[in-house]
Amino acid sequence: MSKIDQKFRSKKSFRYLFFINRNFFFFFAIINLLQSQVFDGLTLFSVNQTGPGGGNVHRTYLIDNQQNIIHSWSHDRGAASMPYLLQDSSLVYPYRVVAPSMSTGGVGGGVAIYSWAGDLLWSHEIANELYQHHHDIQPLPNGNILMLVWERHLAIQNAGNILYGGEGKGWQQMGRTGVNNNINQMWSTAILEIVPYSDVDSIVWEWHVWDHLVQDINPDLPNYGSVSNSPNLLDINYGDVGGNVGQLGPNADWLHCNAIDYNEDLDQIAISSRHTSEIYIIDHSTTTLEASSDSGGNSGMGGNFLYRWGNPQVYKRGSSSDQKLFGQHGVNWIPSGYPGSGNLIIFNNDYTSNTSAVFELQPPINTFYLYDLQSQSIFGPDEPIWYHTGEFHSNVQSGAFRLPNGNTLITDANSSRIFEVTLENNLVWDYNHPGGGHMIPRAQKYSFDYLGMGFPDFINGDINLDGAIDLYDILLLSDMINGAGYAVNPPADFVQDDIINASDIIALAAFIMNY
Repeated sequence: MSKIDQKFRSKKSFRYLFFINRNFFFFFAIINLLQSQVFDGLTLFSVNQTGPGGGNVHRTYLIDNQQNIIHSWSHDRGAASMPYLLQDSSLVYPYRVVAPSMSTGGVGGGVAIYSWAGDLLWSHEIANELYQHHHDIQPLPNGNILMLVWERHLAIQNAGNILYGGEGKGWQQMGRTGVNNNINQMWSTAILEIVPYSDVDSIVWEWHVWDHLVQDINPDLPNYGSVSNSPNLLDINYGDVGGNVGQLGPNADWLHCNAIDYNEDLDQIAISSRHTSEIYIIDHSTTTLEASSDSGGNSGMGGNFLYRWGNPQVYKRGSSSDQKLFGQHGVNWIPSGYPGSGNLIIFNNDYTSNTSAVFELQPPINTFYLYDLQSQSIFGPDEPIWYHTGEFHSNVQSGAFRLPNGNTLITDANSSRIFEVTLENNLVWDYNHPGGGHMIPRAQKYSFDYLGMGFPDFINGDINLDGAIDLYDILLLSDMINGAGYAVNPPADFVQDDIINASDIIALAAFIMNY
């Protein structure tokens, strides 16, 4: 029998419980006020100093709601985007390489995996004459990693050319009329799925937008057709391609895709393009060969777009009034079991000229896991099902994630600010990283049970892992017991009986009040 059990079974237990119950009126009054407010978890983010290389200080932090640093990692190179914590406690970190092959905002080039102790376990770089990783990555449930890459194309690709598509697949040969950069190149978008720790060719699946283009300029060139009749393809002549002025010099960035997410239930991928102001969904169930075509996979559509939203003018439908996204970043699905499950969360950077917004989008998915589109109409919905805006604006990166209790965690990259709002748009948590000259690309918040029994040593009763046992732990424990969006974690079983219930609250309160 534990000391706690002995104490509560002693002849003095009635006096202890009477005092506890009398004082618990205050505790539970606070609990009732705060339940379904701030989600008590651990927030993960990387901090970059601004500049081409991301500065000289490269750290990733894991903090609690009291803004205590629970853990941190140091890195040799600056972050390209947000880090990801795996359930085995390792950290997946996209980073900026020393010598990228094409460079503009969001340039990366590498991905690394670190242990909880900070040891570098593995790294892989994609920064060569064919591809250049940038912005985001997405760890997959099977352990693989999706990487967003720029894909290089010349105007003319002759016989023997090693660039994707080979002979006859240059941008001019594919029907593009011109580019906006002196290097006369066009860097398109591809997605590469890589296998960490692999000793052989690590790419096991790939998708290239270059296989899914349409042009209405020259009937003698490939992909000729009606853009408005091809909503599942991308108009190769839409928008500018790069430029010559900028901190990083000339670049040939066409789409500037900046975020990637994966839905395991659908086996689909979502990406965001800043330059088209659209988000796209594609089928991941295809083989690489099917992904290069318009057939195959669960959808039967190969690698064509299943869905797109934000700016129907890109496929020559609708008007300027139908454009809803403006330079957005950060698209991701709301996980199963969360409020809004299956919907998409998007950070709309330039919602107005000086205000950003977060949109929750309910896509028109049908029972076949395809997306409804009426002939000659635009992909719905007309408006987001929920949104949050206010006194925040970022013209770079940024993002938002729905939390298990219905709150939304938002990152304003420019201001290095992370904050949490309820579905009623009430601000319940706010963090501003100290100092200046830096940015936070995006942040995620993890529940305390995320790492399960695999997370590092803990103090029994320190449920929020801040190194102290106090009222905050009682509040979180109450939320766990009452099903307010938190699964239990090992420190919550304070009496060590393998059951999480009111006895743990009573014992924890007695411990705190020194009984």
